[in-house]
Amino acid sequence: MSESSASLDQVSELLDREAIRDCLYRYCRGIDRADEAALRSAYWPDGTDQHGPYNGSASGFVDWAIKAQSHAERNIHQIHNILIEFKSGGAQVESYFSAFQRQPDASGKMIELDMKGRYLDWFVKREGEWRILNRVVVFDWVVSTPAPADSEETRFGALTPIGQNHPNDLIYK
Repeated sequence: MSESSASLDQVSELLDREAIRDCLYRYCRGIDRADEAALRSAYWPDGTDQHGPYNGSASGFVDWAIKAQSHAERNIHQIHNILIEFKSGGAQVESYFSAFQRQPDASGKMIELDMKGRYLDWFVKREGEWRILNRVVVFDWVVSTPAPADSEETRFGALTPIGQNHPNDLIYK
C-alpha cells in the first residue's frame, strides 16, 4: 500500500468516526427535544433497541420514547468516552452516557432521575451514512429523587431561555 493510499484510508476513517459521533449527538437532541425526525435519523429502520423497559424494533423505540417524552418535563442526555472499533461489516461503538430526567413516576408523582450507563451499539454504513443498527443500553447508575415542588419559573428565575421540546426550542428558530 502506498503512502498516499494509507493517508486516504486514515482520512476516510476519521470522517467515519465523526459521522458516528454526529449520529450519537443527533440521538441526544432527538431524545431531549422530543424531535421524532432527529431521533429516527439515528437508527436504521430495520434496527433494534434494548432500552431498559423497552426491547424491540428501533422504530417502536422511537414511538415509545416520543410518547414517554410527552409526560416528561426535562431531559438531558450527554455522551462521553466514545470508543469506536471498526470491524468487518460495521463498527462496534461503546458510549458512556449521563441522563437527567424530570418525569412522573408510576403513581404520577414528579421525580428526577440521574442515570449513567453505556450505549453498546452496532453501527453500519449504508449509502455513505452511518446509523445505529442494534443498541443495548447498559445501566451502571440510577438515582431517583422526588422533584422540587417549585415551578420552573421559580427554580430557573433569571436563567432564561429555558429549553423546550421540538419545535419550540431555540435550536429550531
